[in-house]
Amino acid sequence: MNYQVVYDIASICAKKSATNVVLCPGSRCAPLTLAFTRHPELTCRTFSDERSAGFIALGMAQQLARPVIMLCTSGTAAYNFAPAVAEAFFSETPLIVFTADRPSEWIAQHDGQTIYQTGIFGGHVKKSFTLPQDYDHPDSLWAVNRIINEALNLANEEPKGPVHINAPFREPLYPTANEPAKFRDDVRIIDRLAARRQPDDYFKARITSDLSSFHRILVVVGQQKYDSGFQEQLGAFTLKHNIPVVGDITSNISELPQAITHADLFLGQIPREIKHTLRPDLLITTGNSLISKNLKIFLRQYPATAHWHIQESGTPTDPLQSLTRHIQIDPSVFFQLLTERPESVTFDQRKQENFSGLWNVAELKARRELTQYFPQAELNELELVHDVLQALPEKSHLHLANSMSVRYANFIGLPEETSQVSVWANRGTSGIDGSTSTAIGHALAAPDQLHILITGDLAFFYDRNAFWNKYPVDNLRVLLLNNHGGLIFNMIDGPASQPEAGEYFITEQRLNARKLCEEYQFIHLPLDSRKKLKNYLKDFFDDGATRIMELETALALNKSIFENLKLKIKEAYES
Repeated sequence: MNYQVVYDIASICAKKSATNVVLCPGSRCAPLTLAFTRHPELTCRTFSDERSAGFIALGMAQQLARPVIMLCTSGTAAYNFAPAVAEAFFSETPLIVFTADRPSEWIAQHDGQTIYQTGIFGGHVKKSFTLPQDYDHPDSLWAVNRIINEALNLANEEPKGPVHINAPFREPLYPTANEPAKFRDDVRIIDRLAARRQPDDYFKARITSDLSSFHRILVVVGQQKYDSGFQEQLGAFTLKHNIPVVGDITSNISELPQAITHADLFLGQIPREIKHTLRPDLLITTGNSLISKNLKIFLRQYPATAHWHIQESGTPTDPLQSLTRHIQIDPSVFFQLLTERPESVTFDQRKQENFSGLWNVAELKARRELTQYFPQAELNELELVHDVLQALPEKSHLHLANSMSVRYANFIGLPEETSQVSVWANRGTSGIDGSTSTAIGHALAAPDQLHILITGDLAFFYDRNAFWNKYPVDNLRVLLLNNHGGLIFNMIDGPASQPEAGEYFITEQRLNARKLCEEYQFIHLPLDSRKKLKNYLKDFFDDGATRIMELETALALNKSIFENLKLKIKEAYES
């Protein structure tokens, strides 16, 4: 075994700023484990559950905005990385996924921990590489260097994403006891420098000319990370030209004064004649997925005459089934360009002002009805989410688990006065499997910032191994909505009406977080009254140990509160 080649892998990673490593224990991965842990510039953490570890690496990479390395041993361990790898692919998060392997001649020979690992993640990685399994020829050393460089460059190339490196190792896997680790400073680095194309005069003239022919323009922003620069450019454009901008809570645009953030709340309830008035003739979209099914249905049923999607790189997406133009440009540059477009006060401009006014009226009415809806007679999940969102500290990070948690938060929205709160959710694949682990990854990567996770009981207990490690996350707060089952399956029409719903869809469970908090020495805040909530809210955000605030309620109560809100909204628009 030529250990110097493996040490060089660690050196390349360090020199290319992939300095955080998530390790899972095993023997076949020992050469890489030792190389990473012995390198003075790499920060390594170990997690025993590969599925949780993958999501922790995902959260770290999202928070750091650069590749995080993850490593596991051979065999089925690699398959446990798959959910996080898929989420990373669709959320465009850079990961370098190392899977240790046995030499190829031992595959399918009844040798332990040996499966078919080449290309194991299929289309859910940007590319899959396999390292040479013998390091006794100079060409092998050259190939290893080239592959590691290419993988790191590719993970960082827009759209960012996971890259897989399968690494077969022969025994002996461990160096001798006194063998020193040598990290060479002159290891070869291959940089990638992409030219930045600025829009030329033809592009500017074409876009501004085409834009002037539309007078009912709507901007819709999908999921994206918090970006003050983007908000500034988008805000200037929409404010200058009186254009409504719609976004879910995960679009991170709630600070814009003209943002429509409650479309999910009112679009499912308003009459058809009002929907007709909200129909755009030009729809401009940017960002990734939308949470709101109501918004997607509206834009599919009332399609715009033209639909422009702003996406700098990658395959254009068309989830609204109306795409007419894919514009390959940085969204911030695009909106800055359009802000510079001359404004003329004409009858057509009044049409745009009237159109914007219709969206604003719908938004204001939804906000008013929402404010008047609370408090309810009994403390419930929706109201608790409302109160916690109202109390979020400035510059904190809000993490939303999937199913009802993210939907509650999207219905409620962030308050207008919220400042620099970043919202995160695993909406690339929308699974519940790694919500807690992802939040922990964020908390580990940004230890000086507060991270708040809102989660349901199924997502929480499914991912309880997120806490099974030695690394404290005193900056993590968890709001656990425990209705002892999957409430969403009691809300949607199909499963809710079936006699098998309780056992096979809602999946009733009897756990609460008290024992888990005792096990991990977290502070448990069990909620059973509004008086406790008032006292707990301040303590919940204070510095100190990890806190889990838990509300145990009945499915029927939460369903009733949620459905009654929708009914109240519907009545408000019909009156």
